[in-house]
Amino acid sequence: MSNWLYLHFRAIAQALGRLASQPLGTLLSALVMGIALSLPAGGYLLLDNIASLARGVSGTPEISVFLETGAGEADAAAIEKRLRADPQLASFRFVPRDEALQQLEKGGLGDVLGGLDANPLPDAFVVTLRTGDPAAFEALTGEMKAWPRVAHVQLDSGWVKRLHALLVLGRSAVLMLAGLLGFALVIVTFNTIRLQILTQRAEIEVSRLLGATDPFIRRPFYWFGGLQGVLGGLVALGAVWLGVAALAAPVAGLAETYGAVFSLAGPQWPESLAIVSFAAFLGWLGAEISVRRHLASA
Repeated sequence: MSNWLYLHFRAIAQALGRLASQPLGTLLSALVMGIALSLPAGGYLLLDNIASLARGVSGTPEISVFLETGAGEADAAAIEKRLRADPQLASFRFVPRDEALQQLEKGGLGDVLGGLDANPLPDAFVVTLRTGDPAAFEALTGEMKAWPRVAHVQLDSGWVKRLHALLVLGRSAVLMLAGLLGFALVIVTFNTIRLQILTQRAEIEVSRLLGATDPFIRRPFYWFGGLQGVLGGLVALGAVWLGVAALAAPVAGLAETYGAVFSLAGPQWPESLAIVSFAAFLGWLGAEISVRRHLASA
C-alpha cells in the first residue's frame, strides 16, 4: 500500500512539474477548458435560478378542493384527515364558506352578493404540494375527485406545465451542449498528451530499458490530464461566479418589478464539486485515450 501511494505521489509530482514547466501552455489549456465548461455550467445554474424566480413571482401552485354545499363538519373533518395523511402535501388550509364570502365582498362583489338569500359558496381546502411536477398535480387531482362529498377540484397548474416544459427543454439543451463541449475537451487533452509523449519519447525509451512497466510510465500522463482538468474546472467556477456577480443586480431589479425579492444564487459546494470532478474526468479520459493510442508506438 505504501509503495502504491509513493508511486502515485511521485506521478503527481512529475505531472505538476510538467505543468509548471510550461506555464503559458498550462494557462491557455485551463482557460480553454474553463470557458467551455462555464457555458453549460452557467446555463444550468441560470435555469435553476429562473425556476426559483418564477416560483417567487407566480406563487406556489395550488389545488382547490370544493366540498358539496350540503357537506357538514364531519365531512370536512374526514377530508382533513385524508390530507394530513398524504406525504405529498407541503401544506393545506381550510377555507370556510363564510370566510370565502367575506373575501368576495372585500373584492368588490358586495352589491351582487347582498341580493342573495343564502351563501352559495361551499367550504373548501386549498392544498400545496412538495413537488412542482405537473404529473403529481394531475394524479392527486384525479384522486381527490373520487373522495366522498367533494364536488369539484380545481387545479391551478397551467403555468406550472408551461414552466416545467420550458425547464425540461432548457436542461436537455444544456446537457447536449455539455456533451458536445466535453467531447471537444477530450480531444484537446488527447492532443496535449500526444505532444507530451512525442517530446518525451527518448525518456520513455530509457525508462523501458531500465525495466519500467507500462503503468509506471502511463501514471504521470494520467495525472497530468486530470490535474489539467481540475485547473479548467476551477477556471469554469471562477467564470460562473463572475457571471453571477455581473447579473445579480439586474436580476434583482427585474424581480422587484414583479413585487418579489430575489437574489441570484451561485453554485453551492455540491455543484462546484461536480464541475471540478467532471472537468478532471474529461482530462483523465483524454489522457487515457491518448496514452493507449500513442504510448505503444513511443
